[in-house]
Amino acid sequence: MADGRGTSSHSGENLLFLTDEQLRQAIEAMFFAYRGFTADPDRILVDMAYGRAHHRAIHFINRAPGTTVNNLLGLLGVTKQSLNRVLRTLIADGLVESQVGKSDKRERHLYLTEAGRALEQTLSDAQRVRMRSAFREAGPEAVAGFRSVLETMMDPEMRHSYQRLKENSG
Repeated sequence: MADGRGTSSHSGENLLFLTDEQLRQAIEAMFFAYRGFTADPDRILVDMAYGRAHHRAIHFINRAPGTTVNNLLGLLGVTKQSLNRVLRTLIADGLVESQVGKSDKRERHLYLTEAGRALEQTLSDAQRVRMRSAFREAGPEAVAGFRSVLETMMDPEMRHSYQRLKENSG
């Protein structure tokens, strides 16, 4: 019997036969979920005159301390001009430190300062509360399925970057 979400509760039928309407509903759910996922950090950042680009830069610098500007450009998928504007602000505000590369003086390696780590913790805590609650309510099978769907939606290059981050985090 179908459970109303396009799955079968007894036959193991997969989701390969979703209707356009079911896919539209999934797309809309993704839009609204993203809005909820970003709402808590947005409220924190607005008082600092920061946006999501600042949040993403802080997040990935925290995940990969010492990352280069070029690596961050690839992870964020933004223009060099846009990233430089974000980094200049974060550096001027004492949240990010830029160090010249030891082997290649043209490289700049990025690190969060103590204040940057504190802000990152606050932003991540807000998102973890929301994710933990949703994961707990959905259950372990839904969590595994959600992760699988997200990873499958990534472009191959982004999936590779994501896998590297996961491997480097232990």
